[in-house]
Amino acid sequence: MEPLLSINGLKTHFFTSEGVVRSVDGVDLTIRRGETLGVVGESGCGKSVTALSVMRLIPSPGRIVEGAIIFKNSDLAKVPEKEMRDIRGNEIAMIFQDPMTSLNPVYTIGMQIAETIRLHKGFDKKKGIQRAVELLRQVGIPRAEQIVDEYPHRLSGGMRQRVMIAMAMACDPKLLIADEPTTALDVTIQAQILDLMRALKKEHGTSILMITHDLGVVAEMCDRVVVMYGGKVVEQADVETLFEHPAHPYTRGLLQSIPSLEEEKEWLDSIPGNVPIPSEMPEGCKFAPRCPHAMDRCHIEEPPLYELAGGQKSRCFLAAGEGTLCRMSY
Repeated sequence: MEPLLSINGLKTHFFTSEGVVRSVDGVDLTIRRGETLGVVGESGCGKSVTALSVMRLIPSPGRIVEGAIIFKNSDLAKVPEKEMRDIRGNEIAMIFQDPMTSLNPVYTIGMQIAETIRLHKGFDKKKGIQRAVELLRQVGIPRAEQIVDEYPHRLSGGMRQRVMIAMAMACDPKLLIADEPTTALDVTIQAQILDLMRALKKEHGTSILMITHDLGVVAEMCDRVVVMYGGKVVEQADVETLFEHPAHPYTRGLLQSIPSLEEEKEWLDSIPGNVPIPSEMPEGCKFAPRCPHAMDRCHIEEPPLYELAGGQKSRCFLAAGEGTLCRMSY
């Protein structure tokens, strides 16, 4: 499939009084047209900052210091802000993690959806509200004609997330970035939101960048997966390969920590240690202090992202055959 978005060597750093925080430190990834790409990893690994970099919404004191974000032959890291405003919300839209803080509490639902439509499509106020009602119906919100006049605090968490999806899909974007879209929702509502996103993708052919820590969501939704750790990509693979043949010890640790219905355990497996503080990253492989397979060189030399069979990639010396091979089947 043809690439829709290509991120090459992206570095996004935060310049604080305590030093430089390298939140994203050389990320490469590609999203193809019509596919869902999952980005997974623990909190602090750089997932959300990568997404915000694509949208050019990095809060101060952060900024993109290196790399390219190629979308439709334009480098989003360098285009003028006016051009970026035309792209943001129109061709690339984002669903944020917490819909309550993402919606403006002093404006009605209809006004907030219509604002996007009026800005990018040139609709007048009346047509904008009519289109907002249509979008609310598409995302399964009942009584759409009444809901457009409601304020965000009057809606449940699941309803607010549906409103966020309606806003994101208002201009039929080519790329939808979903940052933990189901985190704060109960299991039943999570399933409904994922079904909705699948249906919208099928109907509009939208590519989705799905940022999540939930590997169950990845298995259900994604075509390919990128695993991040310490601001870097440590593994890439199609979803089936990743679950059956993980090629990085960190990916294995994530998969082994998932509760199993088939195997009774007194204790859940976990990855020892803690995620390193971004301003105090270790030398060599960033995962080495927590890795049960670490060799001496891992604490000194940072491994490259090795190309493996079938398009799989792994940032691990062991995956490249330099020591005891860490690949295993599930």
